Formats: sequence, structure tokens, C-alpha cells
Amino acid sequence: MGEGTAHFLGVERSLTGRAWVSRLADDRLALAISQREGLPEIVARVLAGRGVAPEDCAAYLNPSLKNLLPDPSSLLDMDRASRRIAEAIMRGEKVAVFGDYDVDGATSSALLKRFFNAVGHDIRIYIPDRIREGYGPNAPALMELRDDGYKLIVTVDCGTMAHKVLGLAADAGLEIIVIDHHQAEPALPPALALVNPNRLDDTSGQGTLAAVGVAFLFLVAINRALRDGGWYATHDEPDLLALLDLVALGTVCDVVPLVGLNRAYVAQGLRVLARRGNIGLKALADVSRLEGTPAAYHLGFLLGPRVNAGGRVGRADLGARLLTTSDAEEAAAIAAELDRLNKERQAIEAQVLEEALAQVDMALGASRRNAPPPVILAASKGWHPGVIGIVAARLKERYERPAIVVALDGKGEGKGSGRSIQGVDLGRAVTAALESGFLVNGGGHAMAAGLTVREDKLEGLSEFLEARLAEDVMTASESKALRLDGALSARGANRALYDLLEQAGPYGAGNPEPRFALPAMRIAHVDLVGGAHVRCTLTGEDGARLKAIAFRAAETPLGKALLDRGTGSIHVAGRLKADDWRGRRDVQFNIEDAVLTRDATP
Repeated sequence: MGEGTAHFLGVERSLTGRAWVSRLADDRLALAISQREGLPEIVARVLAGRGVAPEDCAAYLNPSLKNLLPDPSSLLDMDRASRRIAEAIMRGEKVAVFGDYDVDGATSSALLKRFFNAVGHDIRIYIPDRIREGYGPNAPALMELRDDGYKLIVTVDCGTMAHKVLGLAADAGLEIIVIDHHQAEPALPPALALVNPNRLDDTSGQGTLAAVGVAFLFLVAINRALRDGGWYATHDEPDLLALLDLVALGTVCDVVPLVGLNRAYVAQGLRVLARRGNIGLKALADVSRLEGTPAAYHLGFLLGPRVNAGGRVGRADLGARLLTTSDAEEAAAIAAELDRLNKERQAIEAQVLEEALAQVDMALGASRRNAPPPVILAASKGWHPGVIGIVAARLKERYERPAIVVALDGKGEGKGSGRSIQGVDLGRAVTAALESGFLVNGGGHAMAAGLTVREDKLEGLSEFLEARLAEDVMTASESKALRLDGALSARGANRALYDLLEQAGPYGAGNPEPRFALPAMRIAHVDLVGGAHVRCTLTGEDGARLKAIAFRAAETPLGKALLDRGTGSIHVAGRLKADDWRGRRDVQFNIEDAVLTRDATP
């Protein structure tokens, strides 16, 4: 239905201003997959739309580490790093881990501690305070660890850009191993080993990994070195696969592309998570009211924000402590505290978002631009540094532009966090801004970046980023059409289909969740929930009904059209979601776009 035309269902401009197009360019590919694998055509369309060839379907539907895990030695410095850590374990040396305060950092740190404990050793985890210490290794913390007897330190999810600090650490006699994934400059800081697939001289091809994914490869390499060294003649060898729940959590929450090895990490990790063997994750699932089989969505929107809450508005080490504890009472107490902090974070975030939106809208009005600038930049004193990344993500969604939010202190310096749109590499642009003198510090990856900037450099930074990213943003904006995998009826949008579609997951960045159109729907019931969400019941021509909701849509053209039940027939587009409650397994449709049928081209 509509697949053979230039615009899906004839929609050239929807209520959100987008054209609807088919994700799949050639229907024959979907037909070949359907016939070869015995799959419904709609599921075959989803696979074909993601570039899966018929002969690769079986492997794609069952991503395995056996087929996708590379030799860790393919990453530069991995052998040097793993041999040194194996040596430290066998000699009983003290080792510390310096991790970032986000979910990727917490899971990476917890991953190493759990492995060390499993092989009969222990490590100390140090997580810096976001506000007092900022991102990445800092000299006072490293000197504190040295004074406590830790001469060998592993940084995880940070360190690649810490030239000055790692230089001071080397002068102080510390051995530093960096395990990271952030983009690098040609010159690297001094370290015993720097393992990062995004080093410019690394040819491993694993640049999409989160830090926790690199850390897992690090464990595989250490495990091999311990085996070769005879350690397991007197010690039990750990079950590395049992740690994949941590890898999945960090991978999803760092919004890296769910392709290749990352898909295997998350798919296998979700199975481990379902067994609830990690006491901390079990406690977190309980306070998050996670029922049923966990999916990538639960990692990104239920568990991840709570782990993050400690680093954002509470104690930075709470997340790592929760993920490493073996005490059920301690886990329950920490999980409850993180849940409380997450609610506090939400309230702070709402206030900062309101102020940031007002600031940006005022600037857009004063500039009299026909469209938002290539990069949205908002800055103010008094904003909490712990929520600026989330607010940047909201601004990105609102204006469909890369967005950076800066929290300024009273000394003329600000901490900033940015989020980008598909096709625009914000991390590389921030690194270029650092090299050009606009930043005190900065770095990141394609979809997210962090920075430190002087207040008097904000205007220059904005102009630099606009000039550098304007062309990429224009190209991305021109291709912002809503890509649909096919059309469904209200009756066909059922739980059986949802369960089949889940086999093509996990979905996330780089492997988009399937989007479908529901043609010629009528709205049988509609109301507002939560003040901003539009909930409705869709009815098909055959009378079949489907629950649906449009989040944060009440004041938008989309929400207003849904609330106006007298508009007649309407095409809606969005995603099919599970709706599990007290043992009942159902579905609802999350509406992302719509068009009145009279506005669609026949």
C-alpha cells in the first residue's frame, strides 16, 4: 500500500512537516526473505529495510558472540594492557579503576570489578564527582590513589584526551591504562597502553563500541593471558558471559549504534538480565517496576536513568556500587535511593528545560530566522550540570538540530553537554573547536559530546560550530522524511506481530525500531493524560480497535488533530509497543505523526 509511489500513502507533508517514504527500496528483497525464512511479509520488510540479505537472515535474527566477537588483539595496545593486568593479578598488586560518572562508565567499572573478584583479586573503583571534579581523570584524584598505594590505574570511558593529567601521572610514577571509545586527536596522552578503537591509528573496525564493549574485550584478553600464565590451575575460571547484562546496559545507554557486535552484546545481555543474577540490577528492576521480559527500551528508559541519577544529582559512585554489590539489603537501599534521586533529577530537568526553551525561542524571534540555526546553544548560570545532557537531548528533538547546553558557574566557566542528530558528527566538531582554541576541554563521539568553555568564548564557539556543521545539518534536514517499514491494519497490529518483530531487535541507534502506518483510522475515544500526552483509541474500517498514545503532543498540530475527533479519517504513523500489565500481554501504538486523509495525495 503506497510502497510503489514516491510518497508512502501519498503523504508529501504530514502534521509534523515530513514526507512519508518507504524505508525499503525494492519490494522483491522482502519477498525473497519471506519465502526463504517463512516469515510474514511485514517482518521481512523490516529486515530488508535494514539491509539484511536473504542468506544472512538466520545469523541476523540470532546475533552471536561466537560469530561476531573479534580477536581482542586486533585493537592497538590490547595485548600490552591485558598482559600487564594479568601480571598484576598474579602478583597480587593493587589496581584501581577510574571511571566516568555516566552509565557507560559505571557499567565499565563494575564489569572490571566483578571480573577481578571472580579471579580472586580485588580493585578499587573511583568515580569522580561531576560538579566538583568534572569529566575524566584529574591530578588530585590520581595522587590520592597513588598515596593509598595504587600505582597501576585503569581509566574507563575517559582518558583519551587527558594529555596534561596523564603526563603528571607519568611523572609521579603511575602506570595508566586507558580503556575508552571517545574520538581521539593524532597526538595521544602518555600512558602504558591506550586501548580505543577510535584512535586514528587503530584498524580494528570496532569504532561503534561503547566503552563497556571495549572493556569486555579487555576482559577476554586478560582472561586469555591468565590462562596462558597458568592462573587457572589453582583458580576457577570466570563465566564472562554472565557479565553481559552490564555490557548491554552500558551499550544501550550510551546510544551507540546497535549493529554488529553491539547487537550481539545487547541480545545476549538481555537474556542474562532476564535471569536476574546481578543482585543490584534485580533491585533496580524491582524499584523500576520492570515486569516481563526485559528489552532494550527498559535499559534505556527505566534502568539507565536511575543508574545515571547518582552521577547527575547525587553521589557519583552509587551506580557502580549498586552494580557490584552482592548484598541484597544494600542493593535494595541503593536502588531506592537512586529511584528517589531520579525523581529529583526529573524535577530539576523540567525547570532547566523550560528556561532553555524560553531562551532559545527568544533568540530565534530576535534573529528573525526562517529556520533554527545549524546548532542550538543555550547557556545560563544556575543550571544544574547534572541535567544539561538530558536537556540538550530535548532541545535536539524540539528543533531537529544538534544542541549544546552549558551550565555556567560564578567564575566565568561553563560545563556543556551536547546531543546530535543522525548524520552530524558533533564529537569531531567539538574536538576541532578544542584544537582551535574555543574550549578549555572537550571531546565525545558522533551523537554526544561534553565540553568546558569560558563564558567569553561562547559566541565564538557558536559561530565556529555553525560554520563547521551547517552543510551537514542541511543535508540531514533535507533527508528527515519519516521512513516507514510498511502499513498495518488495527487488527494486524497485535501481540503476535510484536513478538515476531522483537526477533529482529534489539532496536536502537543504528538499528531503528520499526515504524508503520495505520491507514484510514478513526478516533473512537481521546483524552489528555499527564497534561501533555494524547491518549486515544483507533478504529479500523472493520471495527477493530487499537490503543494508542502520542507523547508530549498536546500543544502540537499532531496532538490537536487527534483531539479533534471531528476531523474524520486519519492516517497515523508510529511504533508498535508492548503493553504488559499484571500478566496481560497486549500492545499499544505510539503515534509519532499523522495526516488527515483529505491532505494525502490519492
